[in-house]
Amino acid sequence: MQHDNRAPIRKALALAIASFGPVTMALAAEPVELAPVEVVGTTPLPGIGLPKDQVPANVQTLSGQRLREAGGQSLAEDLQRSLPSVNVNEMQGNPYQADVNYRGFSASPLLGTPQGLSVFLDGVRVNEPFGDVVNWDLIPQAAIATTVLVPGSNPLYGLNTLGGALAIETKRGDTHPGGEIELYGGSFGRRGGSVEHGGKRDELSWFVAAEGMKEDGWRDRSPSEVGQLFGKLAWATGKTDLALTLAHANTDLIGNGLVPKSMERQRHEAIFTHPDQTKNRSTLLALSGGHWLSDDDQISGTVYVRRTRTRTLNGDGNDEYEDEFEEWADAGFPAGEEPESGVLNRTRTDQNAAGLALQWSRIAGAHQFAVGVSHDRSRASFRQSEQGGALTGNRGIAAEEDEEQVNSLLGRTRTTSVYATDTVTLPPSVHLTGSLRFNRTRVINRDHMGDALNGDFTYRKLNPALGLTWQAAPTLTVYGGFSQGSRAPTPIELGCADPENACSLPNAMAADPFLDQVVTRTLELGVRGRLAGNTQWNATVFRSTNRDDILFVGTGGSLGYFTNFGRTRREGVELGLSGETGALDWRVNYSYLEATFQSSACMLAENNSTEGEGGCPDDEIRVSRGDRLPGLPEHSLKLGLGWRASDTLRLGADLLAYSGQYVRGNENNRHKPNDEFGGRGKLPGYVVVHLNADYKLARGWTVFGRIDNVFDQHYATAGALAENPFVGPGNAFEADPDGWRHERFVAPGAPRSAWVGVRYAWKN
Repeated sequence: MQHDNRAPIRKALALAIASFGPVTMALAAEPVELAPVEVVGTTPLPGIGLPKDQVPANVQTLSGQRLREAGGQSLAEDLQRSLPSVNVNEMQGNPYQADVNYRGFSASPLLGTPQGLSVFLDGVRVNEPFGDVVNWDLIPQAAIATTVLVPGSNPLYGLNTLGGALAIETKRGDTHPGGEIELYGGSFGRRGGSVEHGGKRDELSWFVAAEGMKEDGWRDRSPSEVGQLFGKLAWATGKTDLALTLAHANTDLIGNGLVPKSMERQRHEAIFTHPDQTKNRSTLLALSGGHWLSDDDQISGTVYVRRTRTRTLNGDGNDEYEDEFEEWADAGFPAGEEPESGVLNRTRTDQNAAGLALQWSRIAGAHQFAVGVSHDRSRASFRQSEQGGALTGNRGIAAEEDEEQVNSLLGRTRTTSVYATDTVTLPPSVHLTGSLRFNRTRVINRDHMGDALNGDFTYRKLNPALGLTWQAAPTLTVYGGFSQGSRAPTPIELGCADPENACSLPNAMAADPFLDQVVTRTLELGVRGRLAGNTQWNATVFRSTNRDDILFVGTGGSLGYFTNFGRTRREGVELGLSGETGALDWRVNYSYLEATFQSSACMLAENNSTEGEGGCPDDEIRVSRGDRLPGLPEHSLKLGLGWRASDTLRLGADLLAYSGQYVRGNENNRHKPNDEFGGRGKLPGYVVVHLNADYKLARGWTVFGRIDNVFDQHYATAGALAENPFVGPGNAFEADPDGWRHERFVAPGAPRSAWVGVRYAWKN
C-alpha cells in the first residue's frame, strides 16, 4: 500500500499558518502585557542559558509543582498528563514500567525496545548503558525542581537524542528552603509518603528527600514497592557554585504484562502468566559546579559515578514446547516424557558507569557560544538462566529442573564527545543558532561462555544543527531549524545481529556482526506567542526521519535478529493554548502524529492473518512504505483546568483523549480476524478524566485527594497479536498446540481509583 506522505505535512503546515489569523487579530485588538523572560539551558551542563524565545524549537518546561498537580503515580504518568505529543504504552502493566513515547520516539525500561529519547538528571545521562533503557522508578520524584523537554535530534544532548531529550533538575536548599511531609493511601492497597527539607546557612545549602510507596496492585498478583533517597549539598558564592548530589533507589516491581482479550473480558484484573518481577537498586554520586571567570565567561563541569543492579524473574511458556510436543507425539506419547510447558527465566544485570564533562560558555558581542568535551564509560555484566517446569492451574510455574545458565555477556562502552554551539544576534530580533557535536563510541562484547558473542566495534559521527528565531513582534516569535542526532548500537543489540544465528531476544543471543548506528534528521517549524490576559499559544510542525533504524526482523518460527531497517518517519503538528482567567487556569494541547515505515521488509508476525504473503516466509509479514508504526495514536487531545475556588481550596481536572493505534504484530496494518486468526489488529481510542483537589487548613496543613479514571472507562494503552494456550475449561492450559488460539493481547488501563492524603509544610 502506497501513501502520499506529503499530505500530512501539508495539513500540518495549513494548521500552523491558519493559526496566524486569530492571533494577529487578537494582538491588534488589545494591548498585551509582556511576560518575564524565561531562560532555558541549551546543553545538559549548567551554562549561561538562552531566553526561550531565542530557542528554535518548541521547548516545554514543567515545574515540580506542576508535576505534583498532574497527580500521576510515576513520572511517566505525570509527563503524559502534562505534555503534548506524549503517550504511554503500559506494556508491563505497571505505572513505573511504562514506555514513554514523544513524537513517536520511546524511552522504555524494556530491553530490546528501540530507544529514541535521552534522559538527564542534573546533567548526568540516566539511560542505562546495556540497552539505553530508562528506569522511571529510579528517578527521585520528590526532588524534582524542573523538567525541560527539548524536541528534535538536538546533537548537544549526545547519543540517543533522536526524537528529544528530557532534562531534569533537582531541588537545592537555597532555592527550596523549608520542609514538607506527606502521607497518602487509597485504592489497590496503595500507601505511601515522602519527606523533604531544604535549608541554607551563609554560602552552604542542603536539601534531602525520602519517598516510599507500597501497593497490592489493581491486577492479580501485582504488588510493588518503591523506595527513594536523595540528598544535595551545595556551596555558592557570587562567582562559584558547587553541588554534590547523592541519589539512591531500591524498587521491587511486578509488571504482569499483556493479557489475552478473551481473559480480560471475563475478568478485568486477570493476568497471563506469573511471576513477572523486576528488582532495581541504583546509586548515583555526582559533583557539578560552575565558576564565572568574568562577567562574560563561565566554566562548568560534572563528574559522576553510577551503579545499577537489576534482577528479573519471569514465568513464561516454554518457547520450545511445540517442537517438543511434536517429537513426543511422534514417539507415541510415552508416559513420563511429556514436554515441559513452562520455564522460569532469570536475568542478572550489573552496570557501572562513570564520566566527566567540561564546558566553557562565553558572551562576546552579538555571540553567545559554548564549547565542551565529555567522556563516559560503562561496564555491564549480563547473565541469563532458564529453569524448566510446568504451568500450574493459576498459570504460575512449578520448577522441575535445575537452573541452567544460557548467557553470560560482558559489555563495555567508551564514548568521547566534543561539541560547540553559538547563538548570534543578527538584526535585534533575529537569532541564528548553530551547533556541532562529534561522538566516538566503542562497544566491546566479551562472551563468558565461549567466543560467539565476542566483538569490538567503533562508531564515529559528526552531528550538526542549525536554527533561526525571528521575534516578529514583542509577543510573537517565528522559529525553525534542522537537527541531526545518532544512536550507536548497544551491547544487547550487537549480541543478536547475525541472520545465520538467529535468536529470541532476550532468551538467547548469538554471534554479533556489525550494525550501523541510527541517524535521525529532524526539521521543525513553528510560531509561538502571547495574547491578552496572559494567554500563551504555540503551533509547530515537525518531521523526523530515521536512517538505519535498528529493528527486530523475523527469520521464521519464533526467531529473529536485529538489523538495520532502511527508514522510518515521524511527522506531525502540535497546537497548544494555555492561560489564566480570574480564578481559572487552563490548557489545551492537540497533537497529530503520522509515524510510518519508509522501507519494505519481512518481519516476524506469526499471529497475523497475512503471514506468509507478499513473498515472505511463513510466520512473517511484508511491511511496506507507508505502513504505520504500532503503539502510536494518530491524534491526541489534552485538556486541563484548575479552579482556585477560594484562598484555601483548589480543584483540578484533566482529560486525555487518544485515537486508535495498531497493535504490535500488525506492523503491516493488514491483519483481519478470520477462523484461524482472531482479534482485531487495532485498539480503539479512549478518553479518561482525572480529578484532584487540595484544601489548605491552618498552620501549614493541607488535605488533598484525587480520582483517576472518574468514569471507569475500560481501555487499553497497548496491544499485540499473540497465541493463547490457555483455552481449556476455566482457562486451563491446552496440551495440544493445535488447539491454541491466535488472538489479540492487551495492556488494560487501570479502573476508577481514588486516594486521599495529608501534607504538612513548614518554612525555615
